[in-house]
Amino acid sequence: MKKYSIILIATVLVTLVSCKEDALFKTNPNELSPDTFFKTAAQVESAATGTYAHLQNRGLYTRHMFFMMDNMSQENGRNQQLEADKVEYLQFAFNANHGPIGEYWKACYRGINNCNLLINNEDKVMALNDSELSPEMKAKFVGEAKFMRALYYFLLVTRFGGVPINDGLSSEGQPRSSVDEVYNLIISDLTDATTSLRSKSVEDTGRATREAAIAMLGKVYLFRNNKTAALAEFQKIYGQFQLEDEYFNNFTEEGEFGPESIFEVVYDDEIGGSAWGETGTGLNEITFRGQEYGVLNWYNVHVSDDLLDEYEAGDGRLKDNFYMAGDDYCCGTIQESDLADASGTIYRAAWKKYQNYHAEASEDAASGINFKYLRYADVLLMMAECVYESNPALAVEYINEVRTRPSTGLAPLPTTLSSAQVFNAIVHERKVELAGEQVRFNDIIRWGNAATELAGSNFQAGKHELLPIPAAEINANAALSEVDQNPGY
Repeated sequence: MKKYSIILIATVLVTLVSCKEDALFKTNPNELSPDTFFKTAAQVESAATGTYAHLQNRGLYTRHMFFMMDNMSQENGRNQQLEADKVEYLQFAFNANHGPIGEYWKACYRGINNCNLLINNEDKVMALNDSELSPEMKAKFVGEAKFMRALYYFLLVTRFGGVPINDGLSSEGQPRSSVDEVYNLIISDLTDATTSLRSKSVEDTGRATREAAIAMLGKVYLFRNNKTAALAEFQKIYGQFQLEDEYFNNFTEEGEFGPESIFEVVYDDEIGGSAWGETGTGLNEITFRGQEYGVLNWYNVHVSDDLLDEYEAGDGRLKDNFYMAGDDYCCGTIQESDLADASGTIYRAAWKKYQNYHAEASEDAASGINFKYLRYADVLLMMAECVYESNPALAVEYINEVRTRPSTGLAPLPTTLSSAQVFNAIVHERKVELAGEQVRFNDIIRWGNAATELAGSNFQAGKHELLPIPAAEINANAALSEVDQNPGY
């Protein structure tokens, strides 16, 4: 099956909201003016659709995002052929001139620029005749922009701490805002989105929904350690989603937008594009994830022993997440030699999650598998985290919903566990359930146990919780200086 794809309905939007390489806050007087836009329903929809585009940037899910997060969390191990800038994530050897970190930063701010275009022209949207665009649709398109702006800022604040807030109203660079100020904007945007977005029952697949905004707001509150507020949000959507009976269905094209899905980063290889390029100069509906991690293709990383050893005996997620020697795929059996890197070193396992080998004999640079940014299993485990101290038995019930899905094959945990034991169970379940989904590094940072979990990786507490502010941004933004750089860089 194929999906409704989040693509630019009007390619003129790319020009309208593009930005210069060296000054992300500046506008180009030669570009189209917003004053000439927002005259029709199609233009408003185009602007809303364009807010999603930079998730498909090579700085984010098209290429660098999965390497950054999976490598820093040590879920990956290095194969000899892995490029040097990806090895630096594994070894925490990056600095402010690291190219992919700069790409990540630019992708987020370009996405924010797209969002600001619509948010700052809300008055023009609302002034359209209701016969042209209904009040509900006007509000929901602005809500999409606020949801996406919150998501881009969340990607920034979790990786860099306080960052400049670009409101899209000034042509000058902005100073660095505090972490609290960034989170306040995120919470404000998501709160608005929860009331203006449409329900998943009526919204097109691939677009932000009210339920996605609620789940995201709960996640943000949890990251702020406001567990009461987080739980209140999660409870609003509890029971409105279902876990997939077959865990593996979450990570295939055939299983996109399934009952467990809350929000996905959308790709469509039938539309295509270039995984080498940057969204903003054309369509980019494909990701490198399949070829980069593919055991029968580039196979640049293997699965770390630490991650493999976390799985309990009989946990079906081990076979669903990874290929090992003797495992079948669509066109044969994985051989021990397939698990060898360019040096001939043979590793225990390679990634099966987000790979096409169940249906195709080979990967290429055009994978169309969506990334599950938020799914119901994640929400259930976050709910457990919200209550494990006050009600450990209830937390266990949430955990057991995840660990006892039919394909997992595990027995439920007893509800008599202590709060400390329940927390350890949450740490374990999130590690094995959400492996390779770019969540573990953020988890161990917010739990404060990164130095222990990443022992032996060169991780330095007090430094590597954050990435360096890109040197190019400090040089281009007159409101920033080296004083604003994160500690240790």
